[in-house]
Amino acid sequence: MEEEYISIKEASEWASEHLGKKVTTSNISYLIQYGRIAKIGDNGAARISKKDLADYYNSFNGKRQISWKSELGDDLNWALSFDQYKEAETTKHVHRLHPYKGKFIPQLVEYFIDSHTDSFKREVFFKKGDIILDPFSGSGTTMVECNELGMHAIGIDISEFNSLIANCKVTKYNLPDVQIEINRITSVLKGFLQNSKTIEFEEKLLEALKDFNNLYFPVPEFKLKLRKGEVDEQKYGKEKEVEFMPYYEKLVKDYGIKLRQDKEDTFIDKWFSQHIRNEIELVFNEIKKIQNRDTKKIISIILSRTMRSCRATTHADLATLLEPVTTTYYCAKHGKICKPLFSILKWWQTYTKDTVKRLVEFDKLRTPTIQTCLTGDSRSIDITEELSKKNRDFAHQVATQKISGIFSSPPYVGLIDYHEQHAYAYDLFGFKRRDELEIGPLYKGQGKDAKDNYVSGISEVLNNAKRFMVDDFNVFLVANDKYNLYPQIAQNAGMKIVNTYKRPVLNRTEKDKNPYSETIFHLKKI
Repeated sequence: MEEEYISIKEASEWASEHLGKKVTTSNISYLIQYGRIAKIGDNGAARISKKDLADYYNSFNGKRQISWKSELGDDLNWALSFDQYKEAETTKHVHRLHPYKGKFIPQLVEYFIDSHTDSFKREVFFKKGDIILDPFSGSGTTMVECNELGMHAIGIDISEFNSLIANCKVTKYNLPDVQIEINRITSVLKGFLQNSKTIEFEEKLLEALKDFNNLYFPVPEFKLKLRKGEVDEQKYGKEKEVEFMPYYEKLVKDYGIKLRQDKEDTFIDKWFSQHIRNEIELVFNEIKKIQNRDTKKIISIILSRTMRSCRATTHADLATLLEPVTTTYYCAKHGKICKPLFSILKWWQTYTKDTVKRLVEFDKLRTPTIQTCLTGDSRSIDITEELSKKNRDFAHQVATQKISGIFSSPPYVGLIDYHEQHAYAYDLFGFKRRDELEIGPLYKGQGKDAKDNYVSGISEVLNNAKRFMVDDFNVFLVANDKYNLYPQIAQNAGMKIVNTYKRPVLNRTEKDKNPYSETIFHLKKI
């Protein structure tokens, strides 16, 4: 390709046409900022090489598909990667009310339960008005999609906090009341901060970091040097981290900032600085004063989301905690010296605005259907009995109409401790933990006993669910079945696997870029 230089806007238009999917100017700016492609000129009139852009996209999209298929098998169904969707679409409206490990994207649910057919999905499995069950509800993705598509849904989860997240996503709120309470609590928080030295301390620190980073980690030059191997990132980053430390320590001393709490008995004690802990307690006490139960719940979720972003950890380790970080540090994610947080205000304001916006968006799409998540053990729960405690009419409908099928992603063997990922919320809200009832948790490993217990657990869930389903049910289970356990599970549950769909998983929580696939098993009654 002849050397041709184009503007960022022209680059976004060319890439959109080249890839057959929308590429924004922000996407192009990201490539420049993170040293994926070089720029010529200043930001106002920055231009990039069209050849560089083509090379990047050809290598990223084309080669990835070829290499993944060679590693994971030719039966990989790339259409189910949904790689044409941007992150904003895979985390649309209420799907991003709260982070959750192990969450599948809404497009996957929609693909199997909606009324479309294509060369892979040759028949329609569910229709409007059907009742769908998700016995491993997690954060409630299936329930939300059922609402959008005009179907009723029941979720079940062993975790009380997961049930809260799921139910908060589908609840219809008095939005003016939600906004009034947010404004009230934000005002109290700002008043609290005015009486502390935290804001002034952080402003001084940010000013110093800006000057230091501009000098030693210029953007995008430093990232480009890293990509070319001209800088030993680990060595250089550590040197500069040590160089900045005396200034940081002097600021902490001058402003009397207390970095650690006096004890580390609980998750909240260990993973939050003293001042952030004080702010969390302040906001939580204000939430307790809210009269409307639904408003109280959704604002509790906002606080939990805020807490997750304010833990004493590096930016690179937000999903997997290592050790508490209370000092400035070299950040591999951002390629500069970063700092821990000293106040929740920024994230609290960000997430309150974001949550209200998402609730408004979902209100425009919601249908007059019923979705509810029950807290309980899917292996033994009496669905209609538990439903009758929350909604007698819906319980009667389930008993007479019956459940049409399941769309769910069971836990994977030895992959995630589902309670532990939200330990901070259990500490603050006082929810009872039921870790011992999780199926296939990380702490039990992936040995023979763990696999046997997993097979038994999932089989029991399916057998229990059958009591409440129609005879001609359709069950869809999303799993990474690397141990080939699902044929046995199906047999134990008196079901047969009638089809399998193997899909690549491109965007994972942990930013793991290694080839990874999961299988959607379609099961029916024998």
